[in-house]
Amino acid sequence: MNVEELVRDALREQAAAQTPARPGFADRVLAFRRRRRTRRIVAVTAAVVAVVVTVPMLESGDSGRTDVRPADVVRQNGISAHPDQSPPRDLIAAGDTALAAYYTAKVRPRSGSQGAFVRTYWLLDPKTGTYEKDPRWSFVAVAPGLKTAAVLEQSLPARRIGLLDLATGEVERWIPVGHGVGGLAFSYDGSRLVATTYDEDPDLRTRVKSADGGGEAWMSAYGDSSRSGFYDLDVASGKGSWSPVAPDRDINARQDFSFSRTGDLVYAQVIGGRDGMQQFYDLKGDKTAAPANEKYLRSDVGARLSPNGRLAALGLTKEVAGSPGKSYSSIRDPRTGKEITKVRGDRLLAWVDDKRLIGWERVTSLEEAYRPQLVLVTIGSDKVVPLSGVREQDRNLDRQGWEPVFARR
Repeated sequence: MNVEELVRDALREQAAAQTPARPGFADRVLAFRRRRRTRRIVAVTAAVVAVVVTVPMLESGDSGRTDVRPADVVRQNGISAHPDQSPPRDLIAAGDTALAAYYTAKVRPRSGSQGAFVRTYWLLDPKTGTYEKDPRWSFVAVAPGLKTAAVLEQSLPARRIGLLDLATGEVERWIPVGHGVGGLAFSYDGSRLVATTYDEDPDLRTRVKSADGGGEAWMSAYGDSSRSGFYDLDVASGKGSWSPVAPDRDINARQDFSFSRTGDLVYAQVIGGRDGMQQFYDLKGDKTAAPANEKYLRSDVGARLSPNGRLAALGLTKEVAGSPGKSYSSIRDPRTGKEITKVRGDRLLAWVDDKRLIGWERVTSLEEAYRPQLVLVTIGSDKVVPLSGVREQDRNLDRQGWEPVFARR
């Protein structure tokens, strides 16, 4: 079975199946708290649509030619790209997926050899379709629907979780917690929130001298994590339970949990875990095997399963030496791990639909410093559509270039 047949069959099966909870579920169950804001939010949504612009788009089965249209023509597939902006100022989106936020991070010294890796977020303002700096938050997770974000205040671990209305910039409700929280992630349908708990700030860093004597760097001590467990919270009510989980010995002190596709399990990144780069746990906090359709995934590849669950995005498989931008990632059968095809991109971040993804792709050769840009890639095509400008490599080890946060629209 070729890729075209696989995708076609998957879409037929999806249409025949019972319709799952749609994106934005968390926002619908919170709607009663917005009272008289309904009309304003409708107007905001219209404003976002109005700012969408188009870029050269490659149709399925293209012959290598691009379809170039004026910037004021709104495409049905809803692509908004700004290849001249890095970091982006205006909405970046394709299909059902949008760049909901992005952040930069740098180490802020605290005392002596101690410091902390601190994030600064820019959130999508739906009224203007632009990204606005919001320095209040140390960690942000955006729910499907792009209306609600879960946020943590600057001091970690935090003792409360905020539910932020992205249209107004106001926290609608605070969820108090007994164990300090350092990381957040929504379930696939947006109805639940997993909050990873820590005894200390998971972003602490220690200044160390390089092994070659070439200077100093801020490092997270290997195996030194204070992770204590996680909350499984219902977004509508704020109620849930806490499960204790010991940290795994890993290169990272931050070991955040995320939900499996069905929400029956959680997983965290672990170097050398049972299933590659990830370790799964049940909702009581006990280690368990990966679900059959997530066994071959990697926690460091953000795209994971396609919307219909039939395809799995894996890591970089090949780069063409001396050829800028020629890198490929593997698309596999999630249940067997067998490769189905390759797609352009060296870091796949999010699925747009069952055939297209957003990822980073380098614009430099392997002999040069790594400089990537966000691109839209299509299964079965070797063409890419640039979505953002090129992210410059920061040679200062105490800083990090902008990192995207995607959510389904």
